Amino acid sequence: MQLNNVSPAVRPLTLQDLKTLGLSSLGGALEFYDFIIFVFFTAVFGKVFFPPDIPEWLVAIQTFGIFAAGYLVRPIGGIALAHFGDLFGRKSAFAFSIMLMALSTLGMAALPTYGSIGMVAPVLLIVLRILQGAAIGGEVPGAWTFVSEHVPSRHVGFACGLIAAGLTLGILLGSLVATITNTFFSADEIVRYAWRLPFFLGGIFGLLAVLLRRWLQETPVFAELKQKRSLAAELPLKSVLRDHLKSIVISILLTWVVTAGIIVTTLMTPTLLQKVYGYTAQQSLSATTFGTLFVIIGAVAGGAIVDRVGSGRFFIGGSVLFATGTFTFYTYAGTSLAALFFLYAIMGMSVGIIAGVPYVMVRAFPAQVRFTGVSFSYNVAYAVFGGLTPLAIASLLPFSSMAHAYYLLFIAVLALAVGMYLVMWGDGVEAEVGLEEFAERFAAGS
Repeated sequence: MQLNNVSPAVRPLTLQDLKTLGLSSLGGALEFYDFIIFVFFTAVFGKVFFPPDIPEWLVAIQTFGIFAAGYLVRPIGGIALAHFGDLFGRKSAFAFSIMLMALSTLGMAALPTYGSIGMVAPVLLIVLRILQGAAIGGEVPGAWTFVSEHVPSRHVGFACGLIAAGLTLGILLGSLVATITNTFFSADEIVRYAWRLPFFLGGIFGLLAVLLRRWLQETPVFAELKQKRSLAAELPLKSVLRDHLKSIVISILLTWVVTAGIIVTTLMTPTLLQKVYGYTAQQSLSATTFGTLFVIIGAVAGGAIVDRVGSGRFFIGGSVLFATGTFTFYTYAGTSLAALFFLYAIMGMSVGIIAGVPYVMVRAFPAQVRFTGVSFSYNVAYAVFGGLTPLAIASLLPFSSMAHAYYLLFIAVLALAVGMYLVMWGDGVEAEVGLEEFAERFAAGS
């Protein structure tokens, strides 16, 4: 069955398309800022929300446990919001996720401390972090689904690349705001009150994104499904698990590539640069900020390239660049500050391989269950690999100071294997078919 519910592949991007992409990317950046800003203040939260007389190691475990709770709840929130999006509309679910994030972040900014209400304080912090996790679980798959159903099918990669760039921009904003906060306030002032400012700012960011998304329109794909009464006739997740196992497996493996590309090269590297390579905190943060700019550029470029060459060839070539860029960086990063910045730029560009991931995922599920299929695969994989990656690398570092580099080499081999498989089942036809036909060919294994 070929549904005529995608934009024609031959038409160019219109001004309305660019507006949709811009608003969606900006909203994603602001929402991801809200989710990620927590990581920059975990040490402060240990002092603010826990008793002062408990061991420091226990405070660290409890604080990072709260941080991890946001990841662990992502599948539940993502599946719930995706279910709503597949049955009632992408736009509504898209808007609700960012509203939930904005209110949760504002709630954190206003939380009483342990000194005020005792153990109720960390409990409330956990609740708000769980709500943040539920919100981000729906945001990322929702953004990919939303933009892919708005633009012509030959520009899906570029659209998803812009979303990936927007999410990375959210990390960059979090890093910059944390740096500014630590520059203008003393450590004592941050513990007493200044830690609230980045969260208050994040809440305002979120509410601004809610207003911006009011200008977005429902996707033409969902509108046509609703008009033809072709929406999912049963629980979308049931259909996904029963009929699209191959799509789930490929999507989970590719999400593993995303977790490594973002968590290791962006979030963990500042710490690695200090502990393994001997750089100061300021040098490490400056280098990471610089490298993240090139991740953004690489994501947009990667999205444009995958539209031209197809996902299989993209991952085959991209995996080689990713392996070379990351291993070279971690091998020679300690040579000099100049080498650090130069190699970080190259590695950042190679991380643009992540733009090909949503390109495959949104095309591997039919429209009736696309949001649910993407959300389930992405969030389950991110909850597992996002949580295990830092633990695995931290456990292996005592045995090898290049454990993180070897881990990324493994991820490159994984991406190469997936790319070779994608070539086998249809890389050559991707640019010529719409999302629905591609999903059918994928399911058929052709």
